[in-house]
Amino acid sequence: MNWNTRLQAALDKKTAQSAYRRRTARRADTLPPYIESGGVRYLNFAGNDYLGLSRDPDVIAAWQQALAQYGTGSGGSPLVTGYTDVHQALEHQLADWLGYESALLFPSGYAANQAVLLGLLQKDDILLADKLCHASMQEAAMLGAARYRRFPHNRYDFLEKQLNDHPESAILIASEGVFSMDGDKADIGRLKTLSEQYGAWLLIDDAHGIGILGEEGRGSAAAVGVRPDILVVTFGKAVGLMGAAVLCSQTVAEYLTQTARHLIYSTAFPPAQAAALAAALKRIRHADDLRAKLRHNIRRFQTALTQAGLADYLMPSETAIQPFVGGSNERALSVSAELRRNGLYVPAIRPPTVPAGSARLRITLTAAHEDTHIDTLVKGLQDAV
Repeated sequence: MNWNTRLQAALDKKTAQSAYRRRTARRADTLPPYIESGGVRYLNFAGNDYLGLSRDPDVIAAWQQALAQYGTGSGGSPLVTGYTDVHQALEHQLADWLGYESALLFPSGYAANQAVLLGLLQKDDILLADKLCHASMQEAAMLGAARYRRFPHNRYDFLEKQLNDHPESAILIASEGVFSMDGDKADIGRLKTLSEQYGAWLLIDDAHGIGILGEEGRGSAAAVGVRPDILVVTFGKAVGLMGAAVLCSQTVAEYLTQTARHLIYSTAFPPAQAAALAAALKRIRHADDLRAKLRHNIRRFQTALTQAGLADYLMPSETAIQPFVGGSNERALSVSAELRRNGLYVPAIRPPTVPAGSARLRITLTAAHEDTHIDTLVKGLQDAV
């Protein structure tokens, strides 16, 4: 079998399973909460710009000013020439805000998670991770030297059994703060108690909690008064930009600087981006108005969906992520297509991103949505199912 024959057979199989994925190009200048593709404008309920900061005037102005001052690129990896005083200031701002000794910047959350797991864990170590942890963690765990065990989603009784099985090993417990496909939250207080009881470290990936939960938007862990040993925050969701940071002790930061290949061998993001991130974080600290608007939108959507008799389709979630489960790939695709015909953009999420049999619409609400937008979505769901 030659290469093309093998690849085409795999693509044909994806098509037959209703699992084929396609990219959709959208106009980049369409203002939230709308999205435009193929000359058609849709109400967008699929993005992660939860607070609408990607269009915040102060953030844009900070990037424009810094772009003129610092240029378009960093020019190297952080360990060569890419680490500037602007990056350093952002790290200090993050560490001070979130209550850690150190912060390390990365080009993406994917890179940050992989850098920590591959850079920190050694052959005889144990990684115990929630089954629904992000693909970046799962891939790093499979590639790394440490022994990798998963526990059923949010089942800490299983986690405790696993902790008892490895009393002599160095153990890292990993979980998301807000789970990206289910929208539910980890019990970070329970995780912290177990980690301390068994002498393990706790890693929380708070991609979907930072900016939204806790005082000043400090995230899932801060909302329950917990400081994980290692905290990963990403800037592509509520922060409205791109990139990520690892918050940790100075010792961990120095160790990862020596061992984290994603830090050592990747070009640093531009200093202008770091300046824009600093402005976005300042806005987030004073964004109680946007967080209140988002909470209002979540309540309105859930209430309206219940009144429409569709609550059984919705998975339990108090966050901006509201999964509307269709079950089969075909069903989820059908509902998504009907919504799109009615001017609503909510793509279907299918396995392997979510477990088999749980294909869904991953509805995301933002502070940019108005009551009329939410009512339109609920009416569209009624018509589609």
